Amino acid sequence: MKKIRSTFLIVQAILLVFCCFLPGGCGRSEKEKIEKYSSVVFAMDTVMEITVYGDEVSLKKAENLIKDLEEKFSVTLEESDIYRLNSEGSASVSEDSYELLNKGKEICERTGGVLDLTVYPIVRAWGFTTGEYRVPGEDEIGELLKKVDYRQITLGDEGLVTIPEGVMADLGSVAKGYTGDRLMELFRDCGITSALINLGGNVQALGTKPDGSLWKVAIADPGGGEGYAGVVAMEGKAVITSGAYERFFEENGHTYHHIIDTSTGCPAESGFVSVTVIGEEGVLCDGLSTSLFAMGPEKAFEFWRESNDFEAVFITSDDRIFVTEGTEGSFTPLGRYKNVKPEVLRHDQN
Repeated sequence: MKKIRSTFLIVQAILLVFCCFLPGGCGRSEKEKIEKYSSVVFAMDTVMEITVYGDEVSLKKAENLIKDLEEKFSVTLEESDIYRLNSEGSASVSEDSYELLNKGKEICERTGGVLDLTVYPIVRAWGFTTGEYRVPGEDEIGELLKKVDYRQITLGDEGLVTIPEGVMADLGSVAKGYTGDRLMELFRDCGITSALINLGGNVQALGTKPDGSLWKVAIADPGGGEGYAGVVAMEGKAVITSGAYERFFEENGHTYHHIIDTSTGCPAESGFVSVTVIGEEGVLCDGLSTSLFAMGPEKAFEFWRESNDFEAVFITSDDRIFVTEGTEGSFTPLGRYKNVKPEVLRHDQN
């Protein structure tokens, strides 16, 4: 008996953004209130919500940018940069694809290969890209693992990228984060000072709400359903969560989720059920949320202590919550976690 759950079906339960602000919060008259413009786009296999304040034109530009990036990054669209690279082993790619491949490789290197842009054949073998879910055999996984090594992606001059035969690149682990960064850049260029995007659970904000108050982003209860584990208050940050609940299937009483341990080729059994990364750069938060989840508590906590460019909220399989010191005071537990006291991680801890 097989049970399936996908990101698309539960996208609204992944992260809820509390976008509302109190009327008159900044003392404006009705005529002076900044207009809110919103739209919903389906791209990169997920529902994306865009909200900007003060400029409707920038909303259409944002939609066009998302579609453009999807057409460059997709691993299945035949005209995309990545599809051509995987099919031909060599391709001259767009500036965006080249930059994202470069940024992605940097995150792979920083995580010691826990994140790997070439894990696509294994993810596909499990059916997480096709919907044809299955448990591949040990021999099959072993053969596929021989081709997993981000260092085999070579970035040459003038946008030329090459990979060896059998190696396949996939930007899915960082594409939405990069898209969020590009949208923030677009909004700033348009003179926008307040905007919020939810790219299928990847939330990113520009500035504060128009009344000057902080955005509040709720993290889904990793146990499923429509509850929430907590809420993060933030200004001008990316808040990106990876969880075992996002996409999974059940077979013979065992649950298999989509976050692959690149050392084994199997879904990571790390002790985490949810990892949220908060920082200035969406692409980094996107890549690290997956990586830290796969690392497990000991390695993930040490990784954070050796870093200074992100904060995080960790939820373990035994319902403990760990928050990094920069998030202390901005995270509030909710739902079945409301009586759980977060344990604070500090840089100076042994």
